Amino acid sequence: MQIVQTLGQFIIEKQKDFRYAKGELSRLLRDIGIAAKIVNREVNKAGLMDILGDNGTTNIQGESQKKLDVYANEQFITALRSGGECCIVASEENDEYTHLDGEISKDAKYIVAIDPLDGSSNIDVNVAVGTIFSIYRRHSTEGKASINDVLQCGTEQVAAGYIIYGSSTMLVYTTGKGVNGFTLDPSIGEFCLSHPNMTIPKNGTIYSINEGNYVHFPNGVKQYIKFCQVEDNATKRPYSSRYIGSMVADIHRNIIKGGIFIYPTTSSAPNGKLRLVYECNPMAFIIEQAGGRATDGYQRILQKEVTHLHQRSAIFIGSENMVRRAEKYMKEYSPLISSLIPNIDQ
Repeated sequence: MQIVQTLGQFIIEKQKDFRYAKGELSRLLRDIGIAAKIVNREVNKAGLMDILGDNGTTNIQGESQKKLDVYANEQFITALRSGGECCIVASEENDEYTHLDGEISKDAKYIVAIDPLDGSSNIDVNVAVGTIFSIYRRHSTEGKASINDVLQCGTEQVAAGYIIYGSSTMLVYTTGKGVNGFTLDPSIGEFCLSHPNMTIPKNGTIYSINEGNYVHFPNGVKQYIKFCQVEDNATKRPYSSRYIGSMVADIHRNIIKGGIFIYPTTSSAPNGKLRLVYECNPMAFIIEQAGGRATDGYQRILQKEVTHLHQRSAIFIGSENMVRRAEKYMKEYSPLISSLIPNIDQ
């Protein structure tokens, strides 16, 4: 009989790998797992409930909030507040970060940045959506945690992960010791280890980008797309174009099969569109731990300076060799001023 290892068991077993091994991070990850189960339940029955469609409000990005967006945001914040290990939640859905004050969390040492429901525009058409989260250890030691505790460089993450609500529901996370995936078994209500030591192939044959915006892309991205479309047996081109419109779903597929996900700057979004704090940084941490690469075309994502909560960034992320080639096209066809181009060869 095959022995099934649950998420809770795995977290406890690996706790010794974490240098602050006192149990707080383990409990925090468990709290996120509990909230994910609740959100998964509602996603799966969305068509039967009055939780589809717009909520009638917009978030700080000016984007229409779906009813499930708001529900997921509330569930994760409630779970983190009840768990007592998190002092601040920074969410894509809220204008400002949320202090989790009270007796339970007064000595909490962790910050959670979260996109509660990535790809929510796909909810109404039954396409995979997800949750992205990032965990930091607060720097301040006295008084309330502040915005300075939130605006940490991506290299300071102590854990990051995503949940994908698809044909099956999976939670994938890293604490800097590799990447592991857990599939929710609905018969027992537990996330069970299904994808140990996940690694992304160095090369792939899939590129993921919204080609409908081609005319607005930098020339370096246009040239890379043309490279992907040229027939060449030696490099297995042309590559397949696969774009779901949910960052979690696109990157999850590419981790398993090999590929590159690109969300570049455009003429209408000169700084990029995806959020650095709760989308790009956590995904970059996961991909690097899986053996891949993540940059904005010029600079390693995890080394980008974080200056504000809802900061945006371009991202080139996925199989290492594919990302490196895309960077070369960016340097050749869309060069920045040479003195401003950071060293990304690391």
